[in-house]
Amino acid sequence: MTRSITMGALFAAAVVSVGCANQKKTEAGVIAEKFVRGTTWLEGMFTSAEQAQNDERYYEVVLNHSRIWLNRGDGAWFYVEQALATNPDSPYRQRIYRVWIRGDRAIESAVYELPNPDDYVGAEPSRFEGMSPDDLTIREGCEVVFTEITDEYMVGETADQSCASTLRGATYATSKVRLSKDEIQSWDQGWDAEGVQVWGAEAGPYVFKRVE
Repeated sequence: MTRSITMGALFAAAVVSVGCANQKKTEAGVIAEKFVRGTTWLEGMFTSAEQAQNDERYYEVVLNHSRIWLNRGDGAWFYVEQALATNPDSPYRQRIYRVWIRGDRAIESAVYELPNPDDYVGAEPSRFEGMSPDDLTIREGCEVVFTEITDEYMVGETADQSCASTLRGATYATSKVRLSKDEIQSWDQGWDAEGVQVWGAEAGPYVFKRVE
C-alpha cells in the first residue's frame, strides 16, 4: 500500500542550504516542485472553443477547476465542473479531484463523486467548508496517474479497464490527460465488453485552452 507524502515533508526535503548551492536536489524535492507546478497548471477556467470552431466533431465545452480545502495536508483538492458552453449552468460532469504524490513518486489524481451534485453547481470554494472527503464517494480504479512529468508538461492515464462505467452501454472507461501551463488535453472514452468504443471523442483528445 502506498502512502501520501505530506507537503511539509516534501518541502523540507527540497530545501538546499545557501552554502551548498551546487548540491543536487533530492528526488523528493524535485517531485515536490513538479507537483506544485502541476497543481498550478490545473487550477482555473478552460474552454475548447478554439477546437470546436476548427473541428465540427468537437463541442464547445467549458471546464472549471477550483481549489478547495486549502488547509488539508494530504494533497491538492479541486472541485471540477464540465458543461457545454451553450448551457453552462447545467454541467454534465461534477467531480472532486485529489491530486497527491504517491509513495512511488508518481502524481495521482483520484476522482470522487459528490452527494447531491445539483446542490453544488457553480459553487464557490467556500461552499465546501462544511464538507470533508468522508462525505464523498471515491471512483475506484478511475484515478489518473501521471508518470511522464517534465518541466513543460505532465502526461497521465487510467489503468487498463480499471474504471467501471455503465454510461451508454459501456463496461469501462479510460482517461488520458496531458497538462501544461495554458492547456489541458483530456481524452475520455467509454468501451463495451468487446472493447468497442460507445462514447467519447474518437479522433483525439479535447483541447482546453486557459481563459482564467
